[in-house]
Amino acid sequence: MFSITVRDHVMIAHSFRGEVFGPAQRLHGATFVVDARFTRAELDADNIVVDIGLATSELGAVLAGLNYRNLDEVPEFAGVNTSTEFLARHIADLLAQRVHAGALGEGARGLSGVAVTLHESHVAWASYERAL
Repeated sequence: MFSITVRDHVMIAHSFRGEVFGPAQRLHGATFVVDARFTRAELDADNIVVDIGLATSELGAVLAGLNYRNLDEVPEFAGVNTSTEFLARHIADLLAQRVHAGALGEGARGLSGVAVTLHESHVAWASYERAL
């Protein structure tokens, strides 16, 4: 399996509901380093997994919709604990939509999967991986 990974970051604010979250139930900020890994079994006709420039641009475009936002105020997240795991899946799903729409080029239609990892710090992170 071949893969490439591109990286960006996003700054958000949010709060959680539930005793399990302790002080994180209060509004707080988070800066995530975001890795998006694209995979495929065989390289495309140009001997690449996907165009790294397009992958970087599309990850940035997806994150722009979240950056500097209070996620508690985003209607589609109403009543949702926007945990690191949840956000990794949300970002992976948006990237998958962009792949299917052709935003990463025709060669990207041969991708088999995308995985998104959100690094909360140098010691904690969460990932979500999905098939395309």
